[in-house]
Order: sequence, then structure tokens, then C-alpha cells
Amino acid sequence: MNRFNKNSKWDEFYGPNMGYLYDVYEQYQEDPESVDESMKKLFEELGAPPFREPSEQPTATNVDDIQKIISTMKLFQSIRVSGHLAASIYPVENKSGDSYKLLDPAHFNLTKEDLVQIPAEYVWEDKPYFLKNSWEAYLHLKNVYTKSIAYEFGHIHAEEEKKWLDQYVEQNRLSTAISNSEKIALLERLFQVDNFEKFLHKTFVGQKRFSIEGIDMLVPMLDKLIQAGIEDGTENIMIGMAHRGRLNVLAHVLEKPYELIFSEFHHSPNKELIPSEGSRGINYGWSGDVKYHLGANRKVKGEKNNTIHVSLANNPSHLEFVNPVVQGVTRASQDNRKTTGFPDHNKEASFSVLIHGDAAFPGEGVVAETLNLSRLKGYETGGTIHIIANNLLGFTTNYTDSRSTKYASDLAKGFEIPIIHVNADDPESCLAVMIFANRYRKKFKKDILIDLIGYRRYGHNEMDDPNVTQPKLYEIINKHPRIAKKYASQLISENVISENVAKEKEEAHMKQLQKIFDDLKVKDETDFKKSAVPKAVAEGIPKVDTTVSERLLKSMNTNLLKWPETLNVYPKLEKILKKRENAFDEGSKVDWALAETLSFGSILSDGVPIRLTGQDSERGTFAHRHLVLNDQDTNEKYIPLHHLPEANASFAIHNSPLSEVAVLGYEYGYSVQAPDALVMWEAQFGDFVNVAQVIIDQFISSGRAKWGQKSSLVMLLPHGYEGQGPEHSSARMERFLQAAAENNWTVANVTSAAQYFHILRRQAMTSRMEEARPLIIMTPKSLLRHPKSGSVGSEFSSGGFKSLLEQEGTGSTPEKVKRLVLCSGKVAVDLATKVDEMSSVELESVHIARIEQLYPFPRVELEKLIKRFPNLDEVVWVQEEPKNMGSWLFVQSILSEVLPEDLTIDYIGRPDRSSPATGDPQVHKQEQAWIVEKALTVHKGGENR
Repeated sequence: MNRFNKNSKWDEFYGPNMGYLYDVYEQYQEDPESVDESMKKLFEELGAPPFREPSEQPTATNVDDIQKIISTMKLFQSIRVSGHLAASIYPVENKSGDSYKLLDPAHFNLTKEDLVQIPAEYVWEDKPYFLKNSWEAYLHLKNVYTKSIAYEFGHIHAEEEKKWLDQYVEQNRLSTAISNSEKIALLERLFQVDNFEKFLHKTFVGQKRFSIEGIDMLVPMLDKLIQAGIEDGTENIMIGMAHRGRLNVLAHVLEKPYELIFSEFHHSPNKELIPSEGSRGINYGWSGDVKYHLGANRKVKGEKNNTIHVSLANNPSHLEFVNPVVQGVTRASQDNRKTTGFPDHNKEASFSVLIHGDAAFPGEGVVAETLNLSRLKGYETGGTIHIIANNLLGFTTNYTDSRSTKYASDLAKGFEIPIIHVNADDPESCLAVMIFANRYRKKFKKDILIDLIGYRRYGHNEMDDPNVTQPKLYEIINKHPRIAKKYASQLISENVISENVAKEKEEAHMKQLQKIFDDLKVKDETDFKKSAVPKAVAEGIPKVDTTVSERLLKSMNTNLLKWPETLNVYPKLEKILKKRENAFDEGSKVDWALAETLSFGSILSDGVPIRLTGQDSERGTFAHRHLVLNDQDTNEKYIPLHHLPEANASFAIHNSPLSEVAVLGYEYGYSVQAPDALVMWEAQFGDFVNVAQVIIDQFISSGRAKWGQKSSLVMLLPHGYEGQGPEHSSARMERFLQAAAENNWTVANVTSAAQYFHILRRQAMTSRMEEARPLIIMTPKSLLRHPKSGSVGSEFSSGGFKSLLEQEGTGSTPEKVKRLVLCSGKVAVDLATKVDEMSSVELESVHIARIEQLYPFPRVELEKLIKRFPNLDEVVWVQEEPKNMGSWLFVQSILSEVLPEDLTIDYIGRPDRSSPATGDPQVHKQEQAWIVEKALTVHKGGENR
């Protein structure tokens, strides 16, 4: 293959710069004086660079040579695409199978001699300069792609990213080499990680701890990332992770004191052990949580005196559901909400790290939903580093039974996330991978995933015996050396450290743990005391003035109806909006949508930022809101609240993806991190909120009691029986009421625009207070435009939110009232409509009261109301939901306590049912008419009971 021999005078220049030389030579031929003097001299001495002459035609011999070049290129591509299949990424099992043939030159009809004869640049345009021929290139690529680190980049479509990734790993920039001092520091860290687990194992026998053993390198990898964050000037790193290794991460990455962790194993959360320096504040709620669910915070100072905040989010046993919460926390820490319009979003300020389980990553749908948020305008955070803490097992389930993919990480391919597999038993490679991942995240502001493949030394927890289900695997694991010991042996063999020094370092740390534990036992002889609900929570929301002056309301209303003349608003919509001009005129009313918009405007004028998201939040599912105007010709968007002169804070509104669990989790996290803001999430239909039940149960309803985690999140859940079927009727308020306790949240079912206005303003005004809590609102559908839900202007500039409202036209003579009708929500407006059709005589014995706030229940207000009717015979609760749903089961016990002994409470509504509503509109109308009729019909002698 002499044809590939080059002009020997040019040999030393061969490499990636040859293309440049060709270009300069062409310029030299046209004008010798136009090139640099040194290049001119080079061409004069050596002549032209060696080109293949265009006139040279392939012969029978060089056709075969060309085929070998093509085969070589196929071989190299096979190594890049399939090298991971043959890589040494499994510490305890070899899973490569017969994949080595895909990397064998013989599989492509090539020999070593063939590859030696082919210059590397013929088959690899961007080859490293030191590779001369294709055999050297082959060995280099095989070394890159089949050692302790393996890569999957083939699913990346963006050419720039793909090229950067390939060049990074192939040009030897992902170096695993570290200095001897760094090696010794890494060994010391591994001793700390290992000793901590061994100490807990022998000291607290049989107690759950979900040890890190088998993926010990997770801690040094996080150390490396924090160090990189300090160097980059990052302000916050937000970490979310499940149980596996969590105590070790708390102890060493978050520096939660050993004393506190040991104390928790003693079943006594000794909070006095928390250092007073203020950098390790750990908040518990009054009911607390198990030790491996708790989070922590830490401040780390860099060499330049800059500070980075590292946070580990509290996480329940529902593993991956913390993912969107952490993303919301991260976004909130990046947003500057002091500006008007959308918040200024600084992706450099913070980033998140999500540590997944290998069974949970492909198994839990919330993972995919959260990944889908990563590139969306309203949810992107500039890239997350994902780490799969991969021990190749679920609880007792083998990976072959828990996923339909080869790797636990394959789900990420659909989102074009680069994947790096690394052997957890190769400490130096693990650190190199973390540096690589962080550089990619910084450059492309995208997610990247590290599949940290290790094993699990014990069972799912330390009470579990894994030999029952994985006897063969655990026979191998039981003989497998611990990574600290293994790495120590490596450094001893490299003469980096002596055996005696390594042993001394290990023993010194173990002695430190023992001393801390011995001292703790003396201090820890106090009785456990149950924590009380904090006073601010127990006493409820304070009274605040939510009124807004008529002048400001009118001014905002005028300004909200202004938009650029160049904006072509849809004519039908423009007509609807223009009707709002007269909303404050005498005889007019403010409808639900305008009341909401005015509440937002007034909240912004108070300097409180707002964030509203939902699947159709911009226009509203029921086409009522229209906070974002779209030009009908250009689709350009215009948001009047962004141009409101009265506004003093940011307003973010985003249509969300078709997701409940991830988006609600995200907004909860945002609200936790941003107590200064009013954060709102709206379900498309209230019924659909049940898809997010884990977020509701584990975070929103109980997060403060378990972790002391405050949130003032607002959930808007359209609710009301309109004959639209089972899935478009009920927001399942019974579930929120069943979980209502210890003033954990407010549950409301308001029926007028003014009530909605005032409760939103109350929520915004108290969001920064200790008394803050989530707000669950059953919002209407048909009532959005119902005349009886509108409110006159004076109701916004006077009064405030009322937890109990009385129906006008009923009970005008208290002595004649025999029946008190209690209700909530839409059915109250149905009753009011019927009242208009009845005579005063028919109504003189009936009084109707609406419970606008179901929790906390307005006991005092109801007791006062009952005392006004001396001749009251009966009290009935009326609802449109089935008897076993809605609020009946919740209010029944409360009413039995509030009512005098001679009064009982009766129920009027649909009977117990398994489905929330009928699917037949005609049946629905008949049932609804019967409920209203029954509620307002009073028979003598109490026959109606």
C-alpha cells in the first residue's frame, strides 16, 4: 500500500493541522506575498504538501485498499457505538457476552498489518496528534471506550454537542490521573465512608440504614462537584436522593454531626446537638420523620472566601417523587422575582443533582415527567446532573425482572441526555466522570447522566437477607473486597502510601466514631418529649386587611385593557375583554376572571411576585382567564400584567406539559424555596389532581409536620357537577378534608368573585409569615360566568374574606326559621337560583348558609348563626357529591359537636356511590333538581327528616 506513503519531508507535519496547511498553500499559490513569512519559507523549502493528484484513477489494486479504509471506518464507528457493551463497568459481574466481536478487526475483514498501513488521518479526521496509523488509533479508541468508563452518545442529535462529547473523550481530555496527595485524600475519604457504615452495622444491629456500601464513591464524587461549584462561583447546589447511602451523604457531604445521627438511632432526635455556627441548620417538624428521610443544609467556603450553599431535600419513601420538587427549588433559587414581567432567570446561580435508584429510574413514571420539564421555558434549570446509584437490584427483584431495557439509564436516551457508565470500584475514573459531566452541563445547559454501577453489600435494608433471592450474586459479593481496602492496596502497590500509614488512618477514624458514640451515651439519658405544634400554626391565619381602594382597582382595570395598536387580538376575545371596562359602573358586576386578574394586579402592586402554571393556565381551561393575549396574525404574545404601571414584582405564567405529578411537585418545591412569592398551580379539571396524589400526601399536606418545611402553595381545582361525567366533576375534596389536621392547610369552596379575590390576597399577604400554609381551592366551571357569582365593586374595596356567607332572601325573620340549610360551592348557587323563583312565604321558614372555608371549619361563626334562630327544628347538609364523597363525612362530626343537643344534622344529596358522577346528562339534571327541591321543602312536624 505504497500509495499511502507521504513525502518524507512533510512527515513531521502530518496530523489535524494538514487541512490548514492545504488552505494556506492555495493562498500561497495565488499570492506568495499574502502568507506569513514563516509559511512562505516552508513552502519554498519543502514544496507543495502531498496531494493525491485528481487525475489518479483507482485501479484493481487500490479498490481493495479503499474497501479496507471503509472497513476501518466501520470498525471505529462500531467501537464508538458498541464499546460500552464490552466495557469493564461491572464490579462483581461480567455482562459483556459476545459483544467483543463488534470490536474485533477480523469481524470487518481487517488485520493488524492492514491497520498499520493505513494512516490514521485517512479514517479519523480529528484524531489526536500522536496517533500515526490506524492500528494505533484502533488501540486508542478501544482503550477509551472499553475500560472502566463507557459512553452512550449516539442518541444525541445536535451536531455541536455530539462533536464536543466525542472529542472530549477521544482526545484524552477525560484524564483519570490525579496527584499522589489527591490519591491519599481520596483514600481517607473512602475510609470515612466505609468506617461509618461498619460502625453503624455493629453498633445498631439490625436497624435500617440503607447503606452506601457498594457505591461508596458517591460521596467523593459529590465532594468533587461541590469543589467545582465553588470554583465556578455557583451559589447553590440542590441535591435530591432516595434512601440508599443517604445517611452517609448527610454525614460527610452535608456534614450532619455524627452525634445527631447516632442520637436518632437511639430514637431521640437530640436537637440540642446541632452546632450553633448556623451553617448546618436542620429543621424538623413536630411529628418528625425517620432519619433516612431527613434533609439538611450546609454552607461551604471557598479559598476566595466565596460561599456555596449545599442542600439535600427531605424525601419520603416514594423515592423518585422528590425529583420535580428539587427542580422547583432550583428554579426558585435562580429566579430574580424583584423585576416586573417574567423573573430574570440566572441559570448560573444554582444547579441540581438527582441521585436515582436503578430500579426506580426506569420504573417510576415521575422520572420521565421530570426529565420532560428540563428543556421547557417555564421549568428549565440549566442542566441537572443525574446519578443512578446502580446496585443492579430493586428490593428483591433482579434487574432482568424490573425493566425492558439493557441499562437502567436507557430512559434518558429519549431526551437526548448523554449517558456515562462508570465502574464504582474505579475511584479515579469516578472522579474524572464527575468533572466531565459538570463541564458538559455548564457548556450546554443540559442534563447529563452518570450510571454509577456498583453492587449492594447487604439486603435492601439491613434487616433483609438477600441470599434468599440472589444466592449466587451474594456468594460473589461476600467475597468481594470493600472499595476502601481495595483502593488502599492499589496505592500501596503504587508506593503512594505505606501499609502502616494506611492502617493508621483507617483506625484513627474508627476510634473517633467510637469516642463520639461513648460521649453521646452519657448525654442521652433524657426522656423523649413529644414536640408540640408551633404556636403560629396552631393559632391559624391572622386577620389581614385584604381590601383594595376603588381608585386603584379602577386604575388597574383601565391599564389592563390597554395593549399595543399593532397587536391584532382575536375579535371575539377583544369584545369580551372590552366588556370589563364598565365592571365598576353602578348596576354592573365583576366576574370571576376579572376578580382574579385584579387580585393579581393588586398583589403585584404590594411587591409580592406571582407564579401561575397549569396545562391551560394562560387562557384558562374554560376560556375565561385570558392573561396572555395572542396576536391572531403573528402569534406574538402580550401579557397585560407585565405592563401594569402599578406592578412592583414579577409575574410568571406558563402553560405546563400534560402532567400533574411532576408539575405539582415542581411548584411545591418552588414555593418552599420562594416564600416571598404567591405560587399557584391549576388542574385542567379538578379530578385530574389525583394523578399527583403522592405529592399531595407526602409533601403538601404533611411536609411541615414531618420536616418543618413551609409552603404557601395554592392549588386551583375546578370542581362542580355539570353533567359532564365522572372524570369532569369532582376534585375529590374529601381526600383533602380527610388529610386536614393541625392547621396543615386551608380548604375552601368559594362561590363569589369577591370571595376569591380576598382569599387570594390573604394567601399572598401571609405567604412570608410563620402562619403560612397551602391553600386548596375548589374553583368553579359554570360559575365562572354565572351572574350570581359576580360581585359589585364595593365588595373588593371593603369587607374581606368570609368563611361563612348567608343567602340573601332567606331567614329574614329569625323567629320563623325552622330549617337551616348548610352547603358549600356550586350547589349553593343552584339553591340561590331556585330561591329567586320562590315566594317570600315559602322561604320564611328556611335559611341558607354557605360554608366557604371548609377547613379550618368556621365553628364560631356557625354557633353564632344558630343562636339567632330560637325555633330551629332541623339542620340539613346539602351537597351535590355522593354521600361518601364531598364534605359530608368531614362536616358531620364537626356539626354534631357544634349543634345544640336537641338538634340533629340530616343529609340531602346523592347516595353512596363508587363513581363520582353519572355519565348521562339527563340523569344528572334530574338528580340535581331533586336535591335542590328537597333542600328547600319544609314539611310540618319534621316529616322531611
